[in-house]
Amino acid sequence: QVQLVESGGGFVQPGGSLRLSCATSRATLDYYAIGWFRRVPGKEQEELACISAHDGSTLYADSVKGRFTISRDIAKNMVYLQMNGLKPEDTAVYYCAAPAGSYCGWAYDYWGQGTQVTVSS
Repeated sequence: QVQLVESGGGFVQPGGSLRLSCATSRATLDYYAIGWFRRVPGKEQEELACISAHDGSTLYADSVKGRFTISRDIAKNMVYLQMNGLKPEDTAVYYCAAPAGSYCGWAYDYWGQGTQVTVSS
């Protein structure tokens, strides 16, 4: 069973940084890619970044490329989303998720509960 638990959200001023964490299991990291998404009421869900299980390669949405970094620490069974240069439009609930396999780009089947990020002055 794939379990994903996000943490690290909070309130930050524009230009600030946050690091989101996604806790999971070694088995999940060995087999499943992990992606980060965000949702804002009334807007389409946005996939932000993904890291593959196969080789740790990463993909980013254009909207966050250069500002957000996805990484994983296999020893700690964690996937992170480092967010720098935060803007008010980054305010959302952030989720980590896993697709049904090792590669990014597959449909996502497993989701965490989400963590709120609010960017405001």
